[in-house]
Amino acid sequence: MTEVATPAAADDQRITGDILKIAGVVVLGAIMSILDITVVNVALPTFQTIFGTEGQPLAYSTVAWTVTAYTLALATVIPLTGWAADRFGTKRLYMTAITLFTLGSVLCAMASSINMLIAFRVLQGLGGGMLMPLGMTIMTRAAGPKRMGRLMAILGVPMLLGPIGGPILGGWLIDAASWHWIFLINLPIGIIALIYAFVVLPKDAPHPSETFDFVGMLMMSPGLALFLYGVSSIPSEGTVTAPKVLIPGIVGLILLVSFVFYSFKPAHPLLDLRLFRDRNLAVSIITMFLFAVAFFGGLLLVPTYFQQIRGESVLHAGLLVAPQGLGAMLTMPIAGMLTDKFPVGRIVPFGLLFILAGMISLTQITSTTSYTYLIVTLFVMGLGMGGTMMPIMTSALKTLRAAEVARGSTLLNITQQIASSVGVAIMSVILTNGLKDAQLAGPAIASRRDPAIAAQIGGEAGVKEGLAQAAQAFAHTYWVAGALVAVTVVAALFLPRKREKSALGTDRADAAPVILH
Repeated sequence: MTEVATPAAADDQRITGDILKIAGVVVLGAIMSILDITVVNVALPTFQTIFGTEGQPLAYSTVAWTVTAYTLALATVIPLTGWAADRFGTKRLYMTAITLFTLGSVLCAMASSINMLIAFRVLQGLGGGMLMPLGMTIMTRAAGPKRMGRLMAILGVPMLLGPIGGPILGGWLIDAASWHWIFLINLPIGIIALIYAFVVLPKDAPHPSETFDFVGMLMMSPGLALFLYGVSSIPSEGTVTAPKVLIPGIVGLILLVSFVFYSFKPAHPLLDLRLFRDRNLAVSIITMFLFAVAFFGGLLLVPTYFQQIRGESVLHAGLLVAPQGLGAMLTMPIAGMLTDKFPVGRIVPFGLLFILAGMISLTQITSTTSYTYLIVTLFVMGLGMGGTMMPIMTSALKTLRAAEVARGSTLLNITQQIASSVGVAIMSVILTNGLKDAQLAGPAIASRRDPAIAAQIGGEAGVKEGLAQAAQAFAHTYWVAGALVAVTVVAALFLPRKREKSALGTDRADAAPVILH
C-alpha cells in the first residue's frame, strides 16, 4: 500500500483530533456495512410475503439469496481492495465504495421483484465489502502501530453493536414504516459519510504495485454463485437430477476445481493456497469454515422462527434475537485478552462447546417452547461466538511471516464469507424441504396472514398441528447445524495448544488485526 502523510508525528502516541476525525469516517462506513447484514436477516419472512403471489409466499431458500448474494459479493471484492487501493488511492476508492453501497441500498428499496432485490444486493455488497478493509488501512496509516489498539476499540463498537442493533432497527423500521426503509436508512448516512470522507481523508498519492489475478476472480466468483444456485434450486425442483440443479451445480464445481489448480501458478494469485502448507493456518481455516457454515446458517433461521411459528412482529423478533449479540459483546473482549496470553487451542474449543450446547437446545424447539428457554439458549450461543471467531482468525496469522500476513488475512476473510454463503444456502434448503414435506405447515403459517385459510385445514386444531410440524422442520435443521458444530469441535482440538515461536524466538502475538463482516 502507498504511503500517505500521517496527521501526527510517528513517535507521538496521543490520539489527536485529526486521527479521531479519520476514525469517525471509518466508523460510519463500518456501521453501514455491518448493520446492513443483520438488518436484512429479520426481513426474510417479509420478503417471502411481499414478493410472493397471492396466498403463495416465496420459498425460504429463494429469499435467502438476498443474504447469500450479498456475502458472495463481499467475498469477491475483498481480494480486489488492496490492489485497487494501490492503483487508485485509498480516499478515492473509499468514496467509491460508499457511493456503490448507498446507490445499491436505494436501488434495493426500489426493487419490485425478488430477482431485482438480489441483483441490487450484489451491488450493495461490492461497496460494503471494500469499506472495512479500506477503513482498516486508512486508520493504520493515520495512527501508526502504537495507537492501533485504542483505535481498534473504537472500530470495535459497530462490530459489537451490529448483532444487537441490526435486528432491532430492522424490525422497528419494517413495523413502523415499511421494508423499504431498512435500505433507505443508508441514504442519509451514506451522503454524510461521503461528504465527511471528502473533507477529512488525506489526499491520495497512488502507486500501482502488483498485478491483479482477474483470471482467478473470473473462475472463483461465478463458480461459487453457480454451485450455490444449483444447491438452492433443489427445493423448487424436488430432485437433485433436475437440469436447473445439475447444470449450474456441475459447471460451478468445475470452475471451482479449476480455480484451485490454477491458483498455484500466478505469482500473485487471488487466493494464495500455498499458505495451506502452514499447518496452523490450514487447521484454523478448516475450523473457521465449518464454524461459519453451521453458525451463520443456523443464525439466519432464528428471526424467521419467531415470526412464522410464534407469530411475533418483526420488531419483537429483532428484540428476541438481541441476547445473542449481548452474549458476544461480553466474551469478545475477554477472548481477545486471553488470546494474547494463552494458545487458542485452549480457548476456542470452550467457545465452540457453548455454541454446540445452544444448537442442541434448538433441536428441541416446538411451537410452544418457552421464551425464557429460547433467550437463554441464544445468549449462551452468543457467549460462544464471542469466544470463538476472533481467536480462530488470530491463530491463523500468528505463525505467518510478516510478508504473508496480508495474503493470509485475505484468505481468512474470504473463507468466512464463502462459508457464510454456503451455510445460508444449505440451512435454507433443508428448512424449505422440511416445510414442504409437512403438509399442514405452509397453510398454518399462511393462516397468520389470512385467517380464512385456517378453515381449509380444520380450523384452530389444524393450525396448531401445522405450526407443530413447521417447528419440527426448524428443529431438524438445527440437528444438521449441531452436527457441523460437533465436527468443528474436533477440528479445533488440532489448533495450537502451545505458544508459537517465530524464527527469532519471540511469541508472535503481534499479527495484524483481521477485519470481519
